[in-house]
Amino acid sequence: MDRLTEMEAFATVVDQGGFTDAAKKMGISKSAVSKHVSSLEARLGARLLNRTTRRVSPTEIGLAYYDRARRVLNDAGEADALVTSMQSAPSGLLRISVATDFGVNHLSPVLGDFLQEFPDITVNMVLNNRYVELISEGFDMAIRIGELEDSTLRARKLCETTKRMIASPAYFQKYGRPMKIDDLNEHKLLHYSNQASGNVWKITAPSGEKRQVRTAGWLTVNDGQSLLNAAISGLGIAYLPSFLYSEAMGQGLVEEAIPDLPVETQGIYAVYPPGRFTQPKVRAFIDFLVNSFAEKGPDKW
Repeated sequence: MDRLTEMEAFATVVDQGGFTDAAKKMGISKSAVSKHVSSLEARLGARLLNRTTRRVSPTEIGLAYYDRARRVLNDAGEADALVTSMQSAPSGLLRISVATDFGVNHLSPVLGDFLQEFPDITVNMVLNNRYVELISEGFDMAIRIGELEDSTLRARKLCETTKRMIASPAYFQKYGRPMKIDDLNEHKLLHYSNQASGNVWKITAPSGEKRQVRTAGWLTVNDGQSLLNAAISGLGIAYLPSFLYSEAMGQGLVEEAIPDLPVETQGIYAVYPPGRFTQPKVRAFIDFLVNSFAEKGPDKW
């Protein structure tokens, strides 16, 4: 007899507390269940069940075997589900978390093409500027920029972005251009309020030394696009990723504050919960994003 069928019959008898209910659960006759269990006990050379006229319960050996058998049966069920899932067309609700700046400027414009390609998927994209807990908050995946803090998540790199200090030509004409990092203490800085480190810029000096600039900003806001707009209007120097400033720099609306500094490069990643297999809807979206951003970054935005 098939080993898995014997295991299933035995485990179902233990779960249901008897042969009659186990037979109903499995959709076979009571005698067939009894035959499977007897065959299993004969093959193992051990009694796994205590049988009385009123109840059935596992022996000590049976209980130990049940624990292992149930794991094997669960793994087998997951394997079957994996094959079915891998062959099925991507579908269902896909819930995504993404930073507002990147979501509005670069994810939203490509969503239409994705939904046209996968009409059975519906997307709920949540734009926010905080670190979300994917599993506890019910997200299928997130787009994250920079160093990945949670090593338990699976990640796939989509592209890269650079980060530079920028301001308008009018600002530099009025306040002068900083020549070195220490000169920033004398300038109007525009800060991003959602940084965990507060109003601190982490900058790499020409020597490779990591420096921190901590000064009170003239403007602090929790939105990168607003900081870019403030920089364009001449309010100060902003420290922003290239996916935000690239177009404005190409149009001459902003310039780099200290061009001689090493360029900071950050990865942009799709992250998703760990698991034995990736849901088709998540896999389809990540593959789509990889293709969509293949020609992007670090300064090609």
